[in-house]
Amino acid sequence: MKPLSSTGFAIFGAALIAISYGLARFAFGLFVPPIRDELELTPYVIGIIGALPLISFLLATAVAPLATDYLGARYTAMLSGLFGVGGLALISQASDALMLGAGVFACGICTGLMMPALTAGMQALVKRSLHGRVSSVMNAGTSIGVIVAVPTVLFLAGAWRVAYLSFAVLAAIGVIAAWRFLPSVSRVVPSNAAPPPPIRELPWSRLIRLSLFAYLMGFISSAYWIFAPDLVVTLGGLPPGATGWLWLAVGIAGLGGAVVADLADRNNPPITHALMLMMLAASLALLAASPAQPVLAAFSALVFGLAYMSLTGLYLMTGIRLLPGRLSVGPVLPFMAVSLGQATGSPVVGGLVNAFGYADAFAMFAALGILVGILSPFYPGHIAQWEEEEADEESGLQAAYDHQLQNEAGEPLEEPVEEEAETPAAKP
Repeated sequence: MKPLSSTGFAIFGAALIAISYGLARFAFGLFVPPIRDELELTPYVIGIIGALPLISFLLATAVAPLATDYLGARYTAMLSGLFGVGGLALISQASDALMLGAGVFACGICTGLMMPALTAGMQALVKRSLHGRVSSVMNAGTSIGVIVAVPTVLFLAGAWRVAYLSFAVLAAIGVIAAWRFLPSVSRVVPSNAAPPPPIRELPWSRLIRLSLFAYLMGFISSAYWIFAPDLVVTLGGLPPGATGWLWLAVGIAGLGGAVVADLADRNNPPITHALMLMMLAASLALLAASPAQPVLAAFSALVFGLAYMSLTGLYLMTGIRLLPGRLSVGPVLPFMAVSLGQATGSPVVGGLVNAFGYADAFAMFAALGILVGILSPFYPGHIAQWEEEEADEESGLQAAYDHQLQNEAGEPLEEPVEEEAETPAAKP
């Protein structure tokens, strides 16, 4: 394994997240119009298929901490990539809704395993004081994946099979890169490792509030991720290739989420959460009101991308701070909540579109976003972060062991130093 610096690990992690999140998961909405036309699928069926990768993501995320304990960061990331290769290849050859659903289900497993694997690797290579910031940068990799998917729509309009086949090739390259750069953390636990705080001592009130807000945000955002491209094509009359510009705007603005989330986490999370949810609701309302105006549609995508990536980054770092002694679990809870919200929201949006049309369905979800934003004062506030006592902290496999040693306060447990005490000889 070639060692990576903290910055290098953040960039490399963002690249793997770009493949597993951006291409294997969120790029699906970008190709809904041509897929729907070729396979003759209804909006309701698209909604059901759009929920499948979110369900498989939940299942994979639930077992991901156990997988990283037994397989290590390197092999868990490789397993994630292999599911991505298989799922993307299956989508590229899909001939009906069943085959398409199987492909996106496999892609959801890829997504669910990747972030926990990278988090495990982060423990071995990154200083504790940088964990939140590095996680935020990696999370912004979703935007990079969305940006990568855009040229295939702009220059290969309707060639979604070729696009997904090229995504499968990129996923295969990611598997090789994970084998080359990620550490394979041992399963052996040091004999003097202190257990994490008992379950009863966890900040359950804050964890529940975090999970509820993450769930509701995922529920609201599902409308944009799955149906925004189809809305501008069906309701606005724009050509399918124009949806590429929509997703390009989402990806570019989403890169700013790494900065906004970090600032919000260190200043006033509830106020920033309220602001970003209002922006998310505004993006839905603006797109529904002006789907035939390319400039306004692109502006709504910019607003949505910044709001969504900032919120997911904020949830990620809040989870890490709430569970400092359970680093493999901290990022999992909010991500599971967001995905559960998207899994339940996707078919709901499809049903509302069938019953009321795109404009009314998006307006309903925008109203819900405003309501949740008003409740943001209940979002977990500032969480004290531990102080970094040592300026130069070792990294590597031994450091991974050391970082897992936690005392009752959730701080690193110092390795005991054995002192050889010499007993003076008794005087005659």
